[in-house]
Amino acid sequence: MTSLSDGLSDGPQTDPDPPFESVDEVVAALRDQGYIADTRLATTVFLLTRLDKPLLLEGPAGVGKTELAKMLAAATGRRLLRLQCYEGQDETKALYEWDYGKQLMYTQILREKIGQVVEDAPDLGTAVERIGENESVFFSERFLAPRPLLEAIRSEQPVVLLIDEVDRADEALEAVLLETLGEFQISIPEVGTFSAKQRPYVLLTSNNTRDLAAALKRRCLHLFLDYPSAERELEIVRSKKTGLSDSLAEELVNVVRGLRELELRKAPSISETIDWARTLAVLGVDELDSQILSDTVSVVVKYDKDVTKALDALPRLVDPNAVVEEHSHGHGHGHGHGHGHSHDDDGGPDGSEIRTAKDTAGRHGEGVYGTPNYAKGTEKDAPAKTRNVTSGQGSRSFGLGRKRAL
Repeated sequence: MTSLSDGLSDGPQTDPDPPFESVDEVVAALRDQGYIADTRLATTVFLLTRLDKPLLLEGPAGVGKTELAKMLAAATGRRLLRLQCYEGQDETKALYEWDYGKQLMYTQILREKIGQVVEDAPDLGTAVERIGENESVFFSERFLAPRPLLEAIRSEQPVVLLIDEVDRADEALEAVLLETLGEFQISIPEVGTFSAKQRPYVLLTSNNTRDLAAALKRRCLHLFLDYPSAERELEIVRSKKTGLSDSLAEELVNVVRGLRELELRKAPSISETIDWARTLAVLGVDELDSQILSDTVSVVVKYDKDVTKALDALPRLVDPNAVVEEHSHGHGHGHGHGHGHSHDDDGGPDGSEIRTAKDTAGRHGEGVYGTPNYAKGTEKDAPAKTRNVTSGQGSRSFGLGRKRAL
């Protein structure tokens, strides 16, 4: 293996000047950046800066995992490097790539020099051997295209490295990350091993779409970041200066928390709560009611079935004592089916009474089919004619039926 370049150090260095002296300083520093952290979260961030271990944040989407990395970078004055993970991602998009275009350009420029190296070679094998002795020229740092992980390791200044939504990447990428997360170094076969001059603060986020490997979790501090309490969410909304009054913001937070208790495909996030507050402020709302919330619910609910559930629940969430009108059974077909469940609005008789009256014996009068005096082709008052059937006719009829049955 070729000798390591000057850019490679013997080992990672611990931050000699930690940015925070206490957990309270973490809370204050993040608050100055507009991020409201509770004591548990601030304690974990404090340990991140002191133990030089990556932090894995797991939890539902929209609870502030990615935002924490951004605010930590701002609070500490470090540059933020972000690796956005996705399905099918390989190590070349996370670690480094060789700049083949640049290598080809240099090869064309140095073609004459290469010719001089091999011009007196007695055979092809010797020529290839001579070129191989100089291949390190084309596989050096000059032709490396660093990706976020390598860039974080090689950076002269300390950085915050965000590996976002690591659960979306393939498991193969997790294996690639182990060296970086455990030793803060990256090995490149053609060059050597790069170790961090300044250990980056590394934060990984996961929305729990799949389980992560135990080896990856073992190398990290861990925190499950859930939706905040009502008090902290209200404080977050107020800190964003949405323009909504404090009293309406409090009502809105309670409504959002009620929506989260429904069986939704995607529960409203904190950022969506803030967006809803800004939406209502722009509309000049001075009182929350189910109508205005129904008209704007798509700000926080993004799937059709979820919207249906939310619209049904909003009247109750706005006013727990509200009486929801029952839907009629018209089915939207325009038939006006009353189903006989109640009296008409104008005091009409019950449908069951009408049906009972129709079942009264003798209601049709004489001469109607089924009455004693009915006879086809006769006058209304004429007596009905009776047809006599002999025993022979009856036996032939039944006998014929038996033969057919056989």
